[in-house]
Amino acid sequence: MIHSFLMIGQSNMAGRGTIGEVPPIGNTHLKMLRNGRWQPMTSPVNPDRIFSGISLAESFADAYQKSHDVDVGLIPCADGGTQIRQWAEGGLLFDHAVCQARLAMRTSNLAGVLWHQGESDCHPGLCETYLSHLEGFYEALCRALDLARTPFIVGGLGDYLHALPEEDRYVDDVNAQILAFVQAHPMTAFASARGLEGKSDHLHFTAASARALGLRYYDAFLSIEPRNRHFEEKPCEDDALRTAIDAL
Repeated sequence: MIHSFLMIGQSNMAGRGTIGEVPPIGNTHLKMLRNGRWQPMTSPVNPDRIFSGISLAESFADAYQKSHDVDVGLIPCADGGTQIRQWAEGGLLFDHAVCQARLAMRTSNLAGVLWHQGESDCHPGLCETYLSHLEGFYEALCRALDLARTPFIVGGLGDYLHALPEEDRYVDDVNAQILAFVQAHPMTAFASARGLEGKSDHLHFTAASARALGLRYYDAFLSIEPRNRHFEEKPCEDDALRTAIDAL
């Protein structure tokens, strides 16, 4: 049975790394959901915009597959530029993610949720209530998909956002609220983006950084997986991918 992962959040989960800047991941056991069916994974996995590109979910899926020796499927539901309020229960983004996840669960086991969002909330009047909105969203998603024992991995915002004057003051506030959320929920884990590089727009991770962040997501996943696993863990030996972190 395929082990699947729901991709939700905004543009850095969808992926904005420039295609061609990093080698393709040539793993034939990786799949993506298209029209309700599993297709071979290609970039972009999450084509929410015409400029979608390399996503962190790709290297995460590759590391997971090599450690668990199963087919892995990605369920792309991230949407660029979205605020946390737009992911509330009953909204279009929430309903779409739940619908796609339930569809995928007919032919796969939902092994985890990958969430990266918050850049659009680094503004006055928005960042102050980020935690309460994230809590509400997570609780609703757990009810809708029965995620009580399913790992939920949350990524931190990139340091490079400090280069944007309108967001500089609020990046650390949002990251602090993300950490507070993770500390309050045992089946969640935090993947730090500290030190990773952004593109010239100071909004998105480079392709190499996206790959590196995907491995950090996998390390975060391993920190909580033993509470929910039903198989023996094998170490990931993908040294080629892990060099992306050392090179940054």
